[in-house]
Amino acid sequence: MFEIIFIIFGLVVFEVVSSLDNAVVNADVLATMKSKRAKKFFLFWGILFAVFVVRGFLPSLIVYLSTPEIGLMGAFRVMWESNPAVITAIESATPTIMMAGGIFLFLLWLHWLLMEEKTFGLPLERHIQTYGGVWFYALSALGLVGVMVAIGDIGAENPMHLALAATVGFSAFFITQGFKENAEKIEKRLIASGKESSMSDWAKVAFLEVLDTAFSIDGVVGAFAFTTMVPLILIGNGIGAIVVRQLTVANVDRIRSYVYLKNGAMYSIGFLGTVMLLEGFGAHLPTWLSPSVTLILVGYFFWMSVAENKKNGGNMAQSVV
Repeated sequence: MFEIIFIIFGLVVFEVVSSLDNAVVNADVLATMKSKRAKKFFLFWGILFAVFVVRGFLPSLIVYLSTPEIGLMGAFRVMWESNPAVITAIESATPTIMMAGGIFLFLLWLHWLLMEEKTFGLPLERHIQTYGGVWFYALSALGLVGVMVAIGDIGAENPMHLALAATVGFSAFFITQGFKENAEKIEKRLIASGKESSMSDWAKVAFLEVLDTAFSIDGVVGAFAFTTMVPLILIGNGIGAIVVRQLTVANVDRIRSYVYLKNGAMYSIGFLGTVMLLEGFGAHLPTWLSPSVTLILVGYFFWMSVAENKKNGGNMAQSVV
């Protein structure tokens, strides 16, 4: 029982810190809305959509894509029933899920480390971004080749499935990254135009829901590093999504003040990606490892944020590149 509670707690923390950017975007776009009805719709019905549709659908979809023989409805029913045949099928497909998810998360972390603007939390981050940014695409391509070679060398039971999973994870990263970059441009235009934006409030609600779906992929994929039990993923990610929506309304300025939390989220993503890759190659790691390291990383960078705020007299640090 303690193990289940610990996993759920780790999932909640990971979902919250990996979605903080989403909370800030939500707050900024909501501030441009004139219609109180549209805002209330997003904050109430949007939560239900984020929890039950997005966080409920995506894990089941991942399970279905990795084990199509159980059928789409079987992937959804696994949340509510314990069919031994279905559970066995999912367990046999676990390396495939881990391989695709590991590639996706590791590239997400590498892109942030080498290419994205950030508040520098560790001494080497500035040098890595200054001199390593041009290497991201080369390292990504060489990394995929290295994974393919390693799959052939380990003598996996289904090497073609693992190779396909690695390719899917690689492709999924670049597809979602392209979407996010385009969404960020739209968001900047919306915020710049304020309430005079040509986009209607209801169109903004739809935009935020689509954006939430894109941002939630990181949390849903990373959740499989904690557990392959879909009900636990739904509970942990669902609670985290509710917390993020509440932070959107009540404490978005406080979120901005914790300038290093994004670093904690991204290093957690890098670690979880590594865990998933190792399990994809057949390693068996203890279930407490992912939530423990996630909590340690997030806790460390939270402490750094608090210390930075105290040093600056409670003001948000501005050391972003």
